[in-house]
Amino acid sequence: MTDLWTAVKDLPIAIESFSFEVIAPSGPTGMPEDYSTTQLRLRGRGEEGLGEQVGMPESQESLRALTPPLTGEWATLADFLAHVETIEMWAAPPEYELERHWRRWTFESAALDLALRQAATSLPEVLGRTPRPLTFVTSFGLGDPPDIDKVGGRRATHPTVGFKLDVAPSWTQRIMDRVAAVDGVATIDFKGQYGIEVEDEDALIAMYERTVATFPAAVFEDPHDHPAVLELLAPVADRVSYDAPITIVESISAVPIPVKIVNVKPCRVGSLQELSRLYAHCDSTGIAMYNGGMGELGVGRGQAQLLASLFHPDAPNDIAPSDYNLDDPPSGLPASPLDPAPDRGFRRRREDGSSR
Repeated sequence: MTDLWTAVKDLPIAIESFSFEVIAPSGPTGMPEDYSTTQLRLRGRGEEGLGEQVGMPESQESLRALTPPLTGEWATLADFLAHVETIEMWAAPPEYELERHWRRWTFESAALDLALRQAATSLPEVLGRTPRPLTFVTSFGLGDPPDIDKVGGRRATHPTVGFKLDVAPSWTQRIMDRVAAVDGVATIDFKGQYGIEVEDEDALIAMYERTVATFPAAVFEDPHDHPAVLELLAPVADRVSYDAPITIVESISAVPIPVKIVNVKPCRVGSLQELSRLYAHCDSTGIAMYNGGMGELGVGRGQAQLLASLFHPDAPNDIAPSDYNLDDPPSGLPASPLDPAPDRGFRRRREDGSSR
């Protein structure tokens, strides 16, 4: 079966103009009040290609201030992306190197969308794959102090949705038992790979002991590198996954616990070619995949959902429709598994029939 990069790299692309637009949440979320994303529109030959940048407000503002040389015609998508690689996309270095990946993905995803639409085709068609209904989970923390009823309340309102939950040392055994009693807890996220200082090592180790004992089937994501943690997780290593460190194929072998499942986020990888390498590597080595969102509010969420429906539809994909991230998700949101609803180009159709 054709790999992702081979399927798309030779598509021609022509760009006549481009623009940026701000996308804001549809209601209150747990994000900062000024949170937004930026959607890129590439236009050419009567078509539009869309991509979306996630990240901090300063990064959004710097993107919208850019005037990069994007117009022209390229014989292949690979040629255009090589051109993008030569453009200085930052007036000042970003705070985090990973932001370069997020920005790169904005241009790569928009260019792929435009090239496919100009060729009157879609990503599933060029790959020769049929997208399948997409299993998804929604992710959140329980706050401090923990809101014990938050998980059960959301499951009652949305009975098909699963959960990826941010565990904390403040989760007592009583809290863990209440959470574990709710159907659908698929992933426990330790947030141990972000360089956050550990204030109380004893409390941290106790949290891991309770978690391992209480959640016998959940995926354990991004554990801390502490020796005692690695020892505790050794018996359940087949359920340990990494997210934050995964940006290239080689990063998979660099994590402390050899993985059998991994979180491959397209915008964190940043490059279609490297994403293709990751897919091929995981497929050839028997490593299961799932993916996650990074706060997308527009087309980027649908693009991640489409990729999941093509490469790992039955996994605990943390890409619930964006309104699940609202502080109070309304009733009537799409159920899991989600209709892949592929559109022309590199997009999904929205539930209202429009493209995203």
